[in-house]
Amino acid sequence: MNSLETRTVAELVTENIKTAHVFKKYGIDFCCGGGITVKKACEKEGVNLKDLENDLLHVENAVTGGHNYNSWPIDFLTDHIINIHHAYVAESIPLLLQYGEKVKRVHGHHYHELHEIQDLLIEVAGELSAHMKKEELILFPFVKKLVKAKNEGSELPETHFGTVDNPIKMMEAEHEEAGELLRRISKLSSQYTPPAGACNTYRAFYAKLDEFEQDLHQHIHLENNILFPKTLKLEKELRQQ
Repeated sequence: MNSLETRTVAELVTENIKTAHVFKKYGIDFCCGGGITVKKACEKEGVNLKDLENDLLHVENAVTGGHNYNSWPIDFLTDHIINIHHAYVAESIPLLLQYGEKVKRVHGHHYHELHEIQDLLIEVAGELSAHMKKEELILFPFVKKLVKAKNEGSELPETHFGTVDNPIKMMEAEHEEAGELLRRISKLSSQYTPPAGACNTYRAFYAKLDEFEQDLHQHIHLENNILFPKTLKLEKELRQQ
């Protein structure tokens, strides 16, 4: 990694997913806010650039146990996002809402932030549900059409939304909204730290929220930093045929 401070956060995470853990350690957003340089990200969060660079350099040559998502065909990547991340959200939301309602009912009189957390969670659930349907019914099928057109040497498929940049911009805006809601929940919950003596349900609720946010970060990273740029590039190539 040369000139780390001038590279964007998103670029580094796309090249090596393990760097995401470093950025998370320093409280730097690598998904929605990943378009800024490492230097600017450090300035924004009050992080010592040299400390961050040192940690990043230590993971540069590490053999990652994860997948090299950047090498995957984008039609395959859409299937992965649906089968792994969309399925996770659909499975987790009902459980989180049940936990949140129970904890609010039992402890909300003392920990007033639980009421706002539950309201924000309900909002997240609604937004992500609608968001995933748009991707599964509109955007992702079009991505597959683009790949098919490329493989078959055929013309750019017609759409009702013009260039694919339009739905992508909408998805990115919705990612930012969902990310902001989770950031507010994280702040209200003191980064998902249950109070001393919290019951098991309280602890399970916060642990699941933490897990949920981490999955969402990975989910958004795959779309914003890998799938969407490659889709835009492919559409441009087909237009120029």
